[in-house]
Amino acid sequence: MRRLWLIFAQATTLALGVVFAVQMLAPQWLEHTAEPGVRHQQLQGPSDLPDATAVGSYAAAASRAMPAVVSVTTTRLSSPRGVPPLEQFFGGSSARRPTVGLGSGVIVSPNGYVLTNNHVVDGAEEIEVKLADGREAAAKVVGRDPDTDLAVLKINLRHLPTLAFANDTKARVGDVVLAIGYPFGVGQTVTQGIVSALGRTQLGINTFEDFIQTDAAINPGNSGGALVDVYGNLLGINTAIFSRSGGSLGIGFAVPATITRNVMQQLIAHGRVVRGWIGVEPQDITPQLAQALNLPVTEGVIAADVLQGGPADQAGMRAGNVVLDIGGQPVHNTGQLLNAVAGLKPGSTAATHILARGREKVLQVRIGTRPRLADASRGEGGTDP
Repeated sequence: MRRLWLIFAQATTLALGVVFAVQMLAPQWLEHTAEPGVRHQQLQGPSDLPDATAVGSYAAAASRAMPAVVSVTTTRLSSPRGVPPLEQFFGGSSARRPTVGLGSGVIVSPNGYVLTNNHVVDGAEEIEVKLADGREAAAKVVGRDPDTDLAVLKINLRHLPTLAFANDTKARVGDVVLAIGYPFGVGQTVTQGIVSALGRTQLGINTFEDFIQTDAAINPGNSGGALVDVYGNLLGINTAIFSRSGGSLGIGFAVPATITRNVMQQLIAHGRVVRGWIGVEPQDITPQLAQALNLPVTEGVIAADVLQGGPADQAGMRAGNVVLDIGGQPVHNTGQLLNAVAGLKPGSTAATHILARGREKVLQVRIGTRPRLADASRGEGGTDP
């Protein structure tokens, strides 16, 4: 009996030793012990991972997007102060000095259309685009939209890399993003961060604002460059930074892909962007204003002025009316009202809910066409919807 016990003990010890060795050196051999119905996927490399964040690298997204992000160099000729008029008249060497501006752009079409910021190319007499592969081409302006600070350029090159638009409506605060551009003229640069806020408005940067805010480093020269998601799709066009020093402080703003695509399509088709307009001067309601005017609401938008003969005036809106919604879109601030009205088709009729002397009314407003900034006058330009 003692002999059998020794044999059993030795066999058990040997078996446990084998199991321990297998567990340490080849754990996959023991996967049959897992719970029934549970599949264990063996990850052989980064390509097998569900997304890039599992390995902490965004190289795939960067390599997909970088070829389509270009450097934009502009030349402006300006007359310096202090140059004698006679020298300017005869075109002296110092009469008109070229100034060079640097920015970025994104190729979004194999036909050579490039998205960038309006302020990058505004006033430029010559525009040069340089691709990541070293090719260069002169660019012409297809159209500019100062209201969103976007512009479309055209270059004539073959076999162009392009960047696909992302669905920015699915973006979430906390999503990882990459900013790609040509800051400070040092060459193409990729920085990484997250979406730190969505729907930023009333910043005083553009007339129409609905920015994606990011903490990815954006510096001078990044303007017009790409903000991409972890799959290498274009989430927005980097436009502005909040800075006291001129460098990145971790707050940058990008125009979302939905807006950029709509603006691009209209600029290519018409050379300008056609937007709705009703002819009112909006003002945000504050608790103090609501108390002073004895308003039944403490937030929202009030029509501070209504252009005589404009669409809102013809529909019966008067100064002091509170706008609750237009075209089925609720209005809580002037930025929302501007964007809602701009998105309406000129010539269409929009049901507009207002408060007039404390009572709710519905007006049928026939939407007009927003005048261009160059043609704007009181009640027609600036930030008036």
